[in-house]
Formats: sequence, C-alpha cells, structure tokens
Amino acid sequence: MNLYTTLALSLALSMDAFAVSVCKGATLFNPSLREAIRTGLIFGVIEAITPIIGWCLGLLASQYVIKWNHWIAFGLLFILGSQMIYQSYHRAKNNNKSPLIHYHNSFTLITTAIATSLDAMAIGVSLAFLQINIIHTAMTIGLMTMIMATLGILLGRYIGPLLGKTAEMMGGVTLIMIGFSIIYQHI
Repeated sequence: MNLYTTLALSLALSMDAFAVSVCKGATLFNPSLREAIRTGLIFGVIEAITPIIGWCLGLLASQYVIKWNHWIAFGLLFILGSQMIYQSYHRAKNNNKSPLIHYHNSFTLITTAIATSLDAMAIGVSLAFLQINIIHTAMTIGLMTMIMATLGILLGRYIGPLLGKTAEMMGGVTLIMIGFSIIYQHI
C-alpha cells in the first residue's frame, strides 16, 4: 500500500470518530484544548490498536470476525446514543438543573472509541491478506483519528452553543444513525 492509499484509508476510518467528537464537544460546556487532546488521544490509540487486532484475527479466523463486528459496533453506538438521548430528556424534564459538564468520563470515551473503531478492525482483517507493514498503517490510522477527534471536539465547542439544549439529544441521535449506517453498509 502506498502513502496516498494509507492516508485515504486513515481519513475514511477517522470520519466516525470525527462525527462523534463533534457531538461530544457540543455537549460539553466550553471544552478546553486539553479535553480535546485527551479525547483525540483516546480515540487515536484505540483506532491504532484495532487494525492490529483485526490483522492478528485475520491470520487466525477472518470469517468469524467479519460476521459479527458490525453488530457489536451497532449495539455499542445504540446504547451510548440512547443514553445521551435519555440524559437530554432527563435534563429537560428537570428544567436543565443538572450541572454543566466540562469533560466526558474516560469509560464513555473508551466505549465510544471502541464502537467507532470496529470498522478499523475489519480493515485489519483484510490487511492480513496483503503484504503490508501493519504497524506503519495502524500508526497512520491512529494519528489521523487523533487529529480528527481533537478537531471534532474543538468544532463541537462552537456548534454546542448554537444548538443549545438539543445538542446532547442530537449527539445521541447521531450515534444511533452511525450505528445504523454501519449495519446498512454490511447488509
């Protein structure tokens, strides 16, 4: 795989993380650069690890991984999206008396990053059958995802005030739509 192909693959795989990060940034109260970089690092590291896992699994049993990865991603994104919608509804019901959040907890970010990176695992499975340097490719994917997720949080910082109270609900709906998109692509 040449450099341009690797960069195009990396950009394509980072788009889910970017979309989710924009939504996450929109739900935070004035997210800092530190929070954006933290989110980018979590998403980037996980996105770099998953193609390596997929590559190893591809060497062992590719047909089993490919059969189920999209359902796992859908389930995680659906649960996280539903949770965001519920929290939005709960805050609206309580007249938005909940405290403003300045950061997302690590568990939520890691779970979201895993859900959006399962497509990278599937790519890793297919890369196992090519003669490529998986470490180089995975690092490029991780770096691109880190950059895109960091930019997503920073962009969400400006979109959040425009959306107001509906930002969290829209973020939840977006996660669910990404989940359905993953299922649609695999049908």
